[in-house]
Parts: sequence; C-alpha cells; structure tokens
Amino acid sequence: MSLDSSVKREVMGHPIGLFILFFTEMWERFSYYGMRGILTLYIVASATAADPGLGWSSKDGIWLYGWYTMLVYVASIPGGWVADKFLGPKKTVMWGGILLCIGHGVLAIPQDWAFFTGLAFIILGVGGLKPNISTMVGGLYEEGDIRRDSGFTIFYIGINIGAFLASITVGMVAHIYGWHYGFGLAGIGMLLGQAVYMWGQKYLVGVGEFTGGDKATPEMKAAAKRPLTKIEKDRVIVLLISFLIVIVFWGAFEQAGGLMNLYTDTKIDRTIGLSWLEEIPAAVFQSLNAAYIIIFGTVIGGFWVWWKKKGRESSSLFKMAIGTIIMGLGYVFMMFASKEAASETFGKAAMFWIFLAYLFHTIGELSTSPVSLSFITKLAPLKYASIMMGIFFAASGFGNKLAGSIGESSQLTPYNGDLVYEMDELTPFITKDSMKVRDDNNKEMTIYDYPITQDKNFEIKTSLFLQDGEIKFADYKSKKEVTGLFSLDDERKTELKEYLAEHNVDQENRYHARLQFEKDQDAVKATENKGDGKNYTVTFVVEEQQNEQEYKTFLWLTIFTVSFGLLLILFLNKLKKLTHGAEDKEVEGLEAEGYEIADTEIKG
Repeated sequence: MSLDSSVKREVMGHPIGLFILFFTEMWERFSYYGMRGILTLYIVASATAADPGLGWSSKDGIWLYGWYTMLVYVASIPGGWVADKFLGPKKTVMWGGILLCIGHGVLAIPQDWAFFTGLAFIILGVGGLKPNISTMVGGLYEEGDIRRDSGFTIFYIGINIGAFLASITVGMVAHIYGWHYGFGLAGIGMLLGQAVYMWGQKYLVGVGEFTGGDKATPEMKAAAKRPLTKIEKDRVIVLLISFLIVIVFWGAFEQAGGLMNLYTDTKIDRTIGLSWLEEIPAAVFQSLNAAYIIIFGTVIGGFWVWWKKKGRESSSLFKMAIGTIIMGLGYVFMMFASKEAASETFGKAAMFWIFLAYLFHTIGELSTSPVSLSFITKLAPLKYASIMMGIFFAASGFGNKLAGSIGESSQLTPYNGDLVYEMDELTPFITKDSMKVRDDNNKEMTIYDYPITQDKNFEIKTSLFLQDGEIKFADYKSKKEVTGLFSLDDERKTELKEYLAEHNVDQENRYHARLQFEKDQDAVKATENKGDGKNYTVTFVVEEQQNEQEYKTFLWLTIFTVSFGLLLILFLNKLKKLTHGAEDKEVEGLEAEGYEIADTEIKG
C-alpha cells in the first residue's frame, strides 16, 4: 500500500504526518496531564475549604486515582478492537478526541456528578485515541527503517511538551483561581489537539485506514484472514512478556501522580517566599518529568543509537530492563527525603530530592516507554495491530492500578474522632489567621480571626504518649495537655494503644500527630450553626508511623524494580530468540512509504 505524495513529504527527515500526530498528542497530553496533576490533590482537598475538593482521605484518594488511571488505559483494549474491526485507527482517534473534549468540558463544572461523569468520558476518549494514534506513528515507516525509534522518541517529546506546559499552567491556575478553572484549562488544550488532528487529515492519507470491509486491498484482506505463522506466534509471546515489564515499570513509575504528588504536598519544603507566591504548588512539580524528557529525550535516544553502532547489546528488551533499573534507583532519593523529613518533628525534606528522583525516573522512562511502543509495531501481526497496542496500554493501566495499590498501602488509615472541647477552651491552642469570607450580601472580604469562629478548617500539632496505660495528647507548643479535646472510638483507641506500647512511647519518648479539624458539610450550610464551634470532626495519623510506612514503600520499590530488571537481563538471550531477528534488519536510509505492520509474511 503506497501513501499519498503529501504524506511522503518530510520535515527534519521524518514524514510530515509525524508532526500532525505530534501536535495532536501534545495537546491531548496537555489535557490529560494537566488534569492528572491536580486530580489527587482535588480529591483529598477538604470539602469545606475555601476552594473545596471532595474531602477524601489520602488513602482513599490514591485508591480512586489508581482505579481511574487503570481504566483510562484498559479502555485501550476496546479502543483497539473498535479500530481493528469497525473504524480503523484514524477514525477511532477522531471519535476518541470528541469524547475527550466532552469529558474535559463536563469536568470543569463544579458539581460532584460532573466530576465523575467527566472522568467516565475521559476514560472512553483516551481508550479510543491513545493506542490508535501510536499505531499510526508506526504506520508512517517501512519495516526496518532505523528512523522508527527516533520517530517515536520525537513523538514522545511531543507528549511531554504538552505534559510540561500543563503541569505548570494548570497547576498554577488551579492554585490561584480554583480547581475547576484548572480542569477547564485542561479542556481547552484538548480542543486545540482535536483541531490540529482534523486540519492535518490530508497529511495522513493511507495511514491508519480501516483494513476491513470494502476499503481493504486484497493483500490486506488476505493478511487479516491468514492464520498466524510459528514466527508470528513466537513474537506475540515476546510481546506478552514485554507487557509484564510494562506493568512492573509503570507500577513503580506512576507513583508520580499519587504517592509522590501527595508526598510533595505534605512532606517537601516548597517555600520560595515570593511576594505573589509563598510556595510552589505541589502540582507544578509534575512538570519535572516532562521537562527532563524535553531536555534529555534526544540525548538518550542518540546514546542508544551510538551504543548500537558500537556493536553492543541494544535490543528493545535490554533497553527496557536497563530503564526499569535506573527508574527504580530514583526511589533511593525518596528514601533520603523520607529520612530527612523524619529527622525532626513535623519536618520536611528539601526540594532537590524530588528533582533527583524525577531525573532518574525520566532517564529510565526514556529507555523504556518510547522503545516499547516501537517494539510493538515491529512484532505485532497486521490483523492484531491495534489490539496489540491496546493490550500494551491496558498493561500500562494495570501498572497504574498496581501503582495505586502500592501508594494506597503507603498511607495509614486515619484515626477519626469528634470535637468535645467548647470553643473558648479551644482558642488557646489555635492562632488567628487571615481568611476570605462572604458578608450578608455575598460580597467577599478578608478578615483576621480564629478559623473556628468562621467555620473554617484548622489544625493543632500535638505530641502523644502513654501514661499509666492511657493515651495522652499535649499541645506541641505550650506542652499543655489536651487529652479531652476529642473522643475516639474504642476499637481505634485500642489499636493506637497497642501501637504506642509496642514502640515504647512514653513521656520521655513522645510521638506526634497533626490533628486536622473540619466542620461537617451540612452544619456549614446551616446558617443557624454559623460560628458555634460545634459539629467538628478530627482526623490524624501518627507522624512517626506514617514516615516509617513511606520509607518502607520507597525501599520496597527500589529493591523490586532493580531485581526485576536484573532478572530480565539474565533471560535476555532466550527472549531475543523468540523475536526471530525482528530488530536485526534495521538499516539507515529507508524512506517512510508504507503502513508498517503490513508485511505479514515477515512481521506477523
């Protein structure tokens, strides 16, 4: 199948269609990563804050994040199936983009129903767009064209330009103007991506077309009906094994939007002291990964080309193994951050640990993710082209769910209680602060008052210990006992006693907790309850226990990913045999003229 002359045109040595897909995916990823950067933070933000979120616990927030990111990628399986059986990749990408535009638009509406409805549309939209646009990139190059890997790397840089711009702009807009303005800005990015894709159709003629029905050539119909050969079956086996690598890699890497996002928010010192910005919003740190990819993408890609020309091991499986190891080593820096934060009471770690962790994660990603995309287009049979790409993204989804489960396990279930103290007993332990409120005419104004008198959230830092077998709390600053501050149910009280006893926590060896106070949502809405200091709940975790849990998680992630990568290298030669030399025919100088994954006699 030959491509239209407009498709054969090149820019920077690559088909012009690559750059249409580049900009389409760039803006689609702007919308996705912009929304993802603030998603967990929005979920765990207090439902009664000035800019309310859902008010979930960190543990539950990461749980929802894990399920959502899994479903986003698992939806690639039906998305690939629809492309293979009914529409072809090109039209499926079109419809996926439309669903994404709807989803992001709905997400900007500040209602709970809109939040979950928007997520559902985004899941369906990404499922249609994500696997098929990657398949189309592969379709721009002939088999054996050495430009394929660099083409996917360029495509990958486009993804991360979008992610970089989104993490900064959406994060800042959400911080300054509110969560739903941030979601709205992400939606504008998706509209731009859809516009680019529709405009650039003339440069994609013959790429991603439906290979079934009346439009299929006789060669395509024959390839779609022919059973798989022994070589093709072996290559499918290798692909399925590579999907296991993908699950492990993303299971560790995708802590970025969940655990590491929340850790940055609570345990990293982000203070910069500018007059207009006291501290950097946690979501902005999501831009580090994308920025590093933009900076080092071509460097890492060039290194592997140089490495291959030197005659050294440079198979896709080897690169994926090395990438997994390097990415895992990034968690060593998070272990250092955890130790630094735990070294002092209510302490925080320096920002540079996050910079170093994301740097290693990015180098590992650049050696794994774009290579794995290219690897699929080299080995996948024609009639299973899109579905194989769909399974790849589904594996990424399962990796995201694994990431969510790991992140969820790193967060303790908070203790819950009800405020018992009267307001006048409580004010000695809290401080006045500036806050925005609305007067009787609904006009916003700034006042200086105790948060509790305005139904606002507040916290009290305490130490806790066992004395005569009973749990005691004391205000961290004044040292005054506040044990009767709140009630705690008997079951959780027993659990806390056992933990403190096990760790020999007494008056000389105290542990600590931030008591987070939040007024019941219904009570806030009732004007007769305004400023009465009642209907407050308290939640907390033991700081030392939480620090220990996070450190263990970072340690486990390091050991598991490095061990898995080394195990893969150990079995590398056996796995390479099953590819039957799919990567041995790469040469320089081939022009992109056909839809890759089309030579079923050779490729499968």
